[in-house]
Amino acid sequence: MANFPLAQCRIVMVETTHAGNIGAAARAMKTMGLSQLHLVRPLDYPSVEATARASGAGDILQNAVVHDSLEGALADVTWVFGASARQRTLPWPCVAPRQMGDMVAAHPADGQIAVLFGREARGLTNEELQLCHYHVTIPTNEEYGVLNISAAIQVICYELRMALVGAELPPVEGHLIQLPAVHWDEPPADQAAMEYFMEHLERVLVKARFLDPRYPAKVMPRLRRLFMRIQMDKTEMGMMRGVLKAIEQALPKGS
Repeated sequence: MANFPLAQCRIVMVETTHAGNIGAAARAMKTMGLSQLHLVRPLDYPSVEATARASGAGDILQNAVVHDSLEGALADVTWVFGASARQRTLPWPCVAPRQMGDMVAAHPADGQIAVLFGREARGLTNEELQLCHYHVTIPTNEEYGVLNISAAIQVICYELRMALVGAELPPVEGHLIQLPAVHWDEPPADQAAMEYFMEHLERVLVKARFLDPRYPAKVMPRLRRLFMRIQMDKTEMGMMRGVLKAIEQALPKGS
């Protein structure tokens, strides 16, 4: 069986416009055994339409957590995937849902995984996608690649289920071999710690005059991409914060 528990996979919906999509997402999640639904500034929720569309998955809605900010929804998360239909100006590590499932299966079991889904009309912003370690894109027909958000959530939940509990099912010829479970010596750093680190790093780079806040270019997004890709554990994060503090103290006063 895969190392990572399905119960620690979180679906996060950002500024959902249609309440019915929240209900349909809850139904898709329960069908595949996921239970953590987090909503960031939904336009209409709670809603009778959401409950009706949930069709038996009302408990997912009742336990859904509503947040005022995306940062709040991700604060205790250790690995973030952002659903995106296309690559952005600054390329980011991108995987298909099946690859994502295999990666999650090998993640340390004391973490929390989140998959972000954006607005129905325009998805996630560049800034929101930069909070993600990886982007995940569902391969679709090149001539018509349009997926309803609840359908996209269903695909992601299915792949997570197959990767995390698929070992309980009869083997299928040609099925991908699961990655070996990772038993790490320290728990992974969560998203809140990553945000504090990035703020600290930017402050030190400005003080050291490496980064000019008037002309930042893409220095911080590229550094964010680098450190998100590494995925530090708590001890490594503490060491990096200590390095930054030592640099700050070594800088001339008034820098």
